[in-house]
Amino acid sequence: MLFKQVYDHIMTRIERGDWNVHDKLPSIRLLALELGINRLTVFKAYQLLKQNGKAYVKEKSGYYVSPENSLPNLYERDVNESIESSAVHLNSKLSDIHRVTAAYQFSQALIDPNLLPNLFLSEYVKKVFDIYPKLMGTYSTPQGDEELRDVLCQYIIRHYRVHLNTSEELITTGAQQAIDLLSRIFIRPMDAILVERPTYSAAIDVFRGQGARLIPVDFSPEGYDLDMVELLMKQHRPRFFYMNPTFHNPTGYTLPITQRKQLVELAERYRCLLIEDDAFHDMYFDERPPQPLFTYDTEGWVVYLRSFSKYVAPGLRICAVFGRKSVIEPLITAKSLADNGTPLVTQKIFVHYFQSERMQQHLEKLRIALQIRRDIMEEELALAPIDWKWITPKGGLNIWLQLPDTVPARTLLNESFRQSISFVPGQICDPLDEMQSWIRLSYSFVNEEQIRAGVQQLAEIAQRIKER
Repeated sequence: MLFKQVYDHIMTRIERGDWNVHDKLPSIRLLALELGINRLTVFKAYQLLKQNGKAYVKEKSGYYVSPENSLPNLYERDVNESIESSAVHLNSKLSDIHRVTAAYQFSQALIDPNLLPNLFLSEYVKKVFDIYPKLMGTYSTPQGDEELRDVLCQYIIRHYRVHLNTSEELITTGAQQAIDLLSRIFIRPMDAILVERPTYSAAIDVFRGQGARLIPVDFSPEGYDLDMVELLMKQHRPRFFYMNPTFHNPTGYTLPITQRKQLVELAERYRCLLIEDDAFHDMYFDERPPQPLFTYDTEGWVVYLRSFSKYVAPGLRICAVFGRKSVIEPLITAKSLADNGTPLVTQKIFVHYFQSERMQQHLEKLRIALQIRRDIMEEELALAPIDWKWITPKGGLNIWLQLPDTVPARTLLNESFRQSISFVPGQICDPLDEMQSWIRLSYSFVNEEQIRAGVQQLAEIAQRIKER
């Protein structure tokens, strides 16, 4: 609820010293005006502060910071206790699920290592060290290896006929880092941002960690309700709209081409940055997906995140961020502070393999293999006695499955863990923390035999829950 986010925002500012013990907090009217929210929301947050002993009231004066928030002398406290209480609390619900060991890993939206060109890639590793014998003795620049940036920039220009140069590109250590860096640059506490509902759960955790106010935008097989998107942009003036419009994670849906240009026009009109996360663009089955929203952008309102290594060698962690200099320049600074540059060795290995003929051959075979695994998973789901529903994805790595009301996702997950099966519950993909009847099943990480056995066991567990 929004008033709880306001509560957390005030507590964060108290903890970092913006307001000290017995300091007067801003009036309800002033804080509501500052945050751009309703006064009643701030009132509820202040009431919760009072209830929890974090603030007290002076009649006809206002709310003040409670002395209960003062810290004892650090020298009188246990060192471990001091560190623990000083640490920022972070959440990563998806990581928590991935840490559970399972024989049937339906939670991992990764490519089965057996489908990757491991032996062929090892030849390129040797080749790279022959070409660059001193490779391990130097850093990349924070912006990324110039050779790699040039190759990927030319790739985008050739495929989408856009005006672009290497100064408008940054290499990050995976798309996850790009999302984190963008959130650090553009989000201030209680800033409104638009996110799809559902969306990539790790992004939700990143944005909440920065104190963002998440405004959900429903995403369906037909796309967005653009009238509602315009209303939300007009009403909340969001800092950005984070989206995954092509083979969407977790649903597998793809935003229709008719909406892409319209959405860019809305972004320009309301000065709302679009962050387009495109991790699965090349993982299509029947036909190529529409061009990225980035190709319709002429005014610099789209930042394009393109993951390239996920379907070649995920361990290389190569993502290219494309955008205008107004975005890329602060990103370079943030990147330099984060890690001073993605490892040069991984960039060089990737750039040489990316340019090879074998790369395209690999992609064609990989698409066939993934389509076969999707078909096997759908076949087993259809054979199960459970009335679950889904829409066949045209690409990507996941099936978004709706459970019957009699099978709660949380109960199914807990019992599946005990049977060494993992998946992603829809609730953690929902900015409203609802969607308890949905789960994400990834068909890309386990082989055909494991898919059949795992889905059959999952169906048996669901059936037992249903019959209780």
